[in-house]
Amino acid sequence: MKKVLLLLANGFEAVEASVFTDVLGWNNWEGDGSTEVVTVGLHPQLQCTWNFNVVPEKLLHEVSLEGFDALAIPGGFEEAGFYTDAFSQEFQEVVHHFDEHKKPIATICVASLILGHSGILQNRRATTYNHPTSKRLAQLQSYGADIVNERIVQNEHIITSSNPGTAFEVAFSLLEKLTSIDNTRKVKDLMGFK
Repeated sequence: MKKVLLLLANGFEAVEASVFTDVLGWNNWEGDGSTEVVTVGLHPQLQCTWNFNVVPEKLLHEVSLEGFDALAIPGGFEEAGFYTDAFSQEFQEVVHHFDEHKKPIATICVASLILGHSGILQNRRATTYNHPTSKRLAQLQSYGADIVNERIVQNEHIITSSNPGTAFEVAFSLLEKLTSIDNTRKVKDLMGFK
């Protein structure tokens, strides 16, 4: 069983988290049955970007990072307090653990800024929210990342993406890294993706 730590910051976007639970959940029931997602946060209750409350299965201090095979992080909004948790020492330690062990790390939209803030994107290709009105690409570049203005950028074991519209693609990319191309195609087909 491949265990995925779904790391949730206050102010995260629910849709960006749900793609991981859905894609990997479909795989668990309808694919090869090899994936499990555990939602983890710093607080017993988290508030999503749009005032939606979520109770994570575990608090971060309750889990052993060694027991997980991959890390998934949804993005969120500054106005909802996302960066308070996202840039915390606790989140940074999680990112460093997965990077040091070369385990897959999948981020959606501005969640790549968590990786940039940690320093692991120094001289690595990456992207983040790229709308023309946003300064997030410049922020990611200030962390030393080699900016690639594409929808999704895969660099070694790290996946970064440019906006919420990439969410399913990122989740399927993570599934492929954890299982296989054929299994991922099967799950995509069952979920109605072509």
